[in-house]
Amino acid sequence: MGKIVGGFLVPHDPVMFVAPEAPEPAVRDRMWGAFATCAERLAALEPTSVIIIGADHYMLFGTTCLPSYLIGTGDVDGPLDAMPGLKRGSIQNSEALAAHIAADGHARGFDWAVARALTVDHAIAIPNQLMVDPLRAAGHSVGTVPVYLAAGVDPYIRISRAIEVGRQIREAVESFDAAERVVVIGSGGISHWVGTAEMGRVNPEFDHQILEFAKNGDLSGMASLSDAYILEAGGNGGMEIRNWACAMGALVGARGEVIAYEAVPEWVTGLGFVQLHRQS
Repeated sequence: MGKIVGGFLVPHDPVMFVAPEAPEPAVRDRMWGAFATCAERLAALEPTSVIIIGADHYMLFGTTCLPSYLIGTGDVDGPLDAMPGLKRGSIQNSEALAAHIAADGHARGFDWAVARALTVDHAIAIPNQLMVDPLRAAGHSVGTVPVYLAAGVDPYIRISRAIEVGRQIREAVESFDAAERVVVIGSGGISHWVGTAEMGRVNPEFDHQILEFAKNGDLSGMASLSDAYILEAGGNGGMEIRNWACAMGALVGARGEVIAYEAVPEWVTGLGFVQLHRQS
């Protein structure tokens, strides 16, 4: 029987790789250090699988087919958008668990789109490389299950539905017939404006609002936010809080511990790192 043993909410900011020296040294050290702390804490949870929930950036699905939510159930590689320090390669998967999540969902009214082979983008690849790969390098076998939500491109999945998807993931893990220890990572955000005249703007007020929701496990607060408000206060990149809401839905009742936060206009994003602790 599977169990979700913990979770994390982290950014997937590619500008950290493209322009690593842009912020002042203290800021960049804190942000890279936050990823290192998350990797250490992930290792302490001894996962056998990690589910990473990300958002398409109009490069995987684009205008031809935009799934509301998708799970990779077969071979995984990436990122498609390789960049300095983030090279493309195969990613160890958890095929049986992923297929079970999809099948469980279909049986209960969750119409998962399924990719039996998937090349991921940086939304999955960054937390996979910075948090999961260190475990593999230490000799542990850990599979990655990629999940994509429509959180980057309109039409967006409703936040309430993202939360429901997270709950279905948890229930599927708990009904899995193998003793999986699963960690769920919500990847994205917080405030940022992508490809607009406001690119480089960061809104700490919005960021702290979302961090408070995460700290308190306040799913109703997350779900109450309108798309119009998020776009105004958090930017089009702020729509990625759906990925956080989904991860929180998979750990209903969890309390969040903020590991680090920084508004980093040089990296065009408000960067937040949260560990979700299960409540016994």
